Amino acid sequence: MASEMPVLLVADPDEDLVKELAASLEREGVSVTGVRDGAQALLQAGALQPDVVLVAATLPVIGAVDFVRAVRLSRAVPVLLGVGEGHAEKAVQALAAGASACVARPYRVPELLPFIQASPRVLAVGAVELDVVAHQVRVDGRAVHLPLREFELLHYLMRNVDRTVTRDQIMRHVWNTMEGGSTNTIAVHVKRLRARLGDHEDKLIQTVRGVGYRLSKSGNVA
Repeated sequence: MASEMPVLLVADPDEDLVKELAASLEREGVSVTGVRDGAQALLQAGALQPDVVLVAATLPVIGAVDFVRAVRLSRAVPVLLGVGEGHAEKAVQALAAGASACVARPYRVPELLPFIQASPRVLAVGAVELDVVAHQVRVDGRAVHLPLREFELLHYLMRNVDRTVTRDQIMRHVWNTMEGGSTNTIAVHVKRLRARLGDHEDKLIQTVRGVGYRLSKSGNVA
């Protein structure tokens, strides 16, 4: 799967802008699908399973911030927000809702490519392999079923392999909130995730006391 063309979903009301961007990115080996509003974007995000989504801050029908919140309920796909002059407040709101980054609009291919190329469909750390698109996890080739929240938690930890992530970061990026969460909620999900992965000695997902958790590249699972 890693050799397939990366898929970018672009949601922008300016059809000419999207066509120009698609032509440029397709020359770089990126498959681009364009839609003109947030409702279509939500449908296509489920149907296409894109590697990256790019949404304009001016997205109609379902706004950009609401789109980010909605897509975060079901997928961990990176979402980029296209911003122009006067969109600072919307950018702050979108990032708080779970957007990955903001990029300039009109779009520039050199700015977009690093985000697209840095979004592999399959992540692997030791014996653990996570397929972002198929929502599948394998340990030593054995399929492991994970509930959605545990899948999102593992995905976030794998994207930050060998880095300590704080509990506040986990609440923001996995639960998409800074309110109503507790360290116990996270601890329970980490415990369940370890058990499903066979990480019985906490070598793969390590607790950094008083801070958060770290997924170790050198950790082993049973």
